[in-house]
Amino acid sequence: MFGIVRPCSHRLTEGLKTEWMAHLCGLCLALRSDHGQLARVVTNYDGLIVSVLTEAQVERTTGWRRTAGPCPLRAMRTAPVAKGEGARLAAAVSLVLASAKVRDHVADRDGLLKRRPVALAARRVAARWDKAGARTGASLGFDTAVLVDAVDRQTAIEALAGPGTSLLTVTEPTETATAAAFAHTAVLADRPHNAEPLAEAGRLFGRLAHLLDAVEDQASDAASGAWNPLTATGTDLVEARRLADDAVHGIRLALREVDFVDGKLAHVLLAHELGQSVNRSFKTVSCGHAGHGGGSAHASHQPGPYGPYGTPPPGNPYAPNPGNPYANPGNPYAPGPGGPFGPPFGPPEPPRRRGLIAGCGVFVGLCCTCRMCCAEEYEGPWSRKKREGFCRDCDCDCCDVCDCCSNCSSCADCCSCEGCCCDGCDCGCN
Repeated sequence: MFGIVRPCSHRLTEGLKTEWMAHLCGLCLALRSDHGQLARVVTNYDGLIVSVLTEAQVERTTGWRRTAGPCPLRAMRTAPVAKGEGARLAAAVSLVLASAKVRDHVADRDGLLKRRPVALAARRVAARWDKAGARTGASLGFDTAVLVDAVDRQTAIEALAGPGTSLLTVTEPTETATAAAFAHTAVLADRPHNAEPLAEAGRLFGRLAHLLDAVEDQASDAASGAWNPLTATGTDLVEARRLADDAVHGIRLALREVDFVDGKLAHVLLAHELGQSVNRSFKTVSCGHAGHGGGSAHASHQPGPYGPYGTPPPGNPYAPNPGNPYANPGNPYAPGPGGPFGPPFGPPEPPRRRGLIAGCGVFVGLCCTCRMCCAEEYEGPWSRKKREGFCRDCDCDCCDVCDCCSNCSSCADCCSCEGCCCDGCDCGCN
């Protein structure tokens, strides 16, 4: 699962969490129904926003949900899922963009795609996804050629970009693609007056997605020698952060101009969660829940010699310094040669890896019990290393980020956008 909008379940009310999962599962099932089982691998968190925006602009009817059967990723539980044109448009957009990503990796000969048989199979899959996405888009009145054209122009722009090139020149194709997808939700909802502000929100969303992807990948791209827009254009992180913050602010302003029937979930995802995504990518905030990174809701991720809590006060006996009686070599309880846990026992051996078949069996078990998603901690199926459930990887500092909710009485108010107590809000939550 990928995407920049990954809301923590602690920030969503039960109703919004159920609604968000309905759109996520609806996108996955729309991909399966229209394009086959393999297409479900392109399910992503950002694609479901297209479904959310479509549904937020229409009147709710009795046919806007259906009950899906048991799924291993839901611990074999049934669930209400979104259906209709919004989910199908999200599926078409996800397929076409994923196809372009596959072709890009094939061209760069990344990983296994260096091997000709694998690259050939990947090209065939990408071509099939292109045709399938175009077919679904055409049935909804959406021309996916604008997405394909944006991807093709991206390659040419990156080839010409260099020091001094504006970063916004590089992000323009992504902006154009997402603006078209967001604007078409107004067409599906029969609210053409919403097309312009939604196009603006989509344009800024595409800019933000491109920026955050570049920030998160900059170190790994430098190590592998891959192209990165920040490195290629000579843009520093300060300027990238300014552009990201401006994009979030612009999306909030654009949402105020949209005529929603029920835009609560859309507001939470695009006005609140995008701010969290920026902080997560730039590593400027940590989660406020116990067991999710520790510390308070306003703790910084900036690492220091003593962790997130800064330098310990003078005289702290537990500080790692020569005066710490618990760190001296003569401490009989310290780990090492002088302690009871030193030789002859030595440090514990790392867990032995599981074989391919045994690991696959454990992986299936983790999926069927939903431990991989929801467990506080689980053992990796092959490596046997301790892992955290996906839902633990959150950053729940919800009332510190959105500038419209700094005076909310509780995080529940902030997350549900019901009763936000601030005046002069620039993102429409009151």
